[in-house]
Amino acid sequence: MATTISARPQQRPYSDPDTTEAFQVLVTLPDGPGKERLRQRVITAWLPLAHRQAARLRERGEQLDDLQQVAALGLVRAVDRFDPERAVAFEQFAIPTITGELKRHFRDYTWDVHVPRRTQELRNKVRKAVRELSTTLDGRSPTVAQIAEHARLAEEDVVRGLEALESYRSLSLDVALDRGGDNDDYTLLDTLGSADGRFGLIEDREAVKPALARLPERERRILYWRFFEDMTQSAIAAELGVSQMHVSRLLTRALARVRTEVEQNEVGQDEGRGDRAAA
Repeated sequence: MATTISARPQQRPYSDPDTTEAFQVLVTLPDGPGKERLRQRVITAWLPLAHRQAARLRERGEQLDDLQQVAALGLVRAVDRFDPERAVAFEQFAIPTITGELKRHFRDYTWDVHVPRRTQELRNKVRKAVRELSTTLDGRSPTVAQIAEHARLAEEDVVRGLEALESYRSLSLDVALDRGGDNDDYTLLDTLGSADGRFGLIEDREAVKPALARLPERERRILYWRFFEDMTQSAIAAELGVSQMHVSRLLTRALARVRTEVEQNEVGQDEGRGDRAAA
């Protein structure tokens, strides 16, 4: 015997289905294709209810299609958990289940910056209070004290909720900053700094310091004059009273010693990291 699902006449722009008989049959059927078909018919019949609950939250910035999918998941759970023996209509049972699923979605997946659940709740209370107060203040923004009194919150909690309002959506780096001017290509990204290429020089300088300290005094002095004072080899030779060729040989020998020591230290550090990783 087929179970019928009909529309229940109501004084509303929509009619909820009459699934009383279907639910009574569902709880008696064993798991199998027949029960699954009837379950799918009940879910399909009540799907407009889920979509209406999703539509009420579309102004929060989420895509309606995404909200409808979340609401449909809540509806499925409501159908699976509903007991027709309860003295409550399915609609009264399903709506809290669907809205609870939607609230969890907003709490867990739609924040660009993660904040604790307590702060999210404060944000919602503050947002509601601001919206309600804005209708009575002639367009003026309510103060923290006014929000606290209206929402029955401590002022510190109001401040935390206001800060959370800015965490729900982050500002894109591609947003234009000069929309009223001629330079529409100037974005937030253009105001940010970039990595300084001289950081590599700092690392190199620190790496050669121990090797330089072990050079003979004269070779350290020659390297300093050449690379920090920018003296020519001829000028260094005149300072030391030696030939320019001799200065060239000393520079080559000193640089080779420093390079060899630095390379050996790097190899030793790599081997040490490998040993620790293997351990």
